[in-house]
Amino acid sequence: MLLRSLGLADYERVWALQKDLLARRRKNEIEDTVLLCEHPPVYTRGVSSKAPVPPSLPYPLHTVERGGDLTYHGPGQLVGYPILELSALGLRPRSYLRALEEVLIEAARALGLEAGTLRGFTGVWSGGRKIASIGVAVEGGVSYHGFALNVCCDLTPFSAIYPCNLQPDQMSTLRLALGRAVGLEEAQAAVAQALRLRLGRIGECVGP
Repeated sequence: MLLRSLGLADYERVWALQKDLLARRRKNEIEDTVLLCEHPPVYTRGVSSKAPVPPSLPYPLHTVERGGDLTYHGPGQLVGYPILELSALGLRPRSYLRALEEVLIEAARALGLEAGTLRGFTGVWSGGRKIASIGVAVEGGVSYHGFALNVCCDLTPFSAIYPCNLQPDQMSTLRLALGRAVGLEEAQAAVAQALRLRLGRIGECVGP
């Protein structure tokens, strides 16, 4: 399994990269790959979302293949896109969602934060506020799209929407929950280690 750290990367470029890797993984041309990055400000929503879209969003909106509703991505948020053959990992789509939650809970714990799930919701919560969102798609048994962990991002853009059908003030970050400075590199190292523990050995490749 290969980890690729892309840094700050345009959403559309990474979206296209995901689809290319998905097609190649389905043909068994590449190994399982996890993309980690942050994005310039952008909104996304799942293709089946019925949530109303505000008429004047401050940043672009993309409707994508994943499940889930309207949300925001921006600098200071660690976004992960695992391109994985699920059956080889003993996972089905639903158990895969649970596995991603476990990865993010373990990463938060490694950083000193107790986090968990909230009944009836997908994602990871701490202190009654959501710190990570998950929305995936699966084609031909291979996953794409993934998770967004709020590390030290500005939460203001969430106020323009109902993120994942929640009130904007229900969103939080690792920095706020921990009460200390925490950056993307520290969070990425914790997530990478949690992926190793939950999903197996990962090689690292920094760069596109």
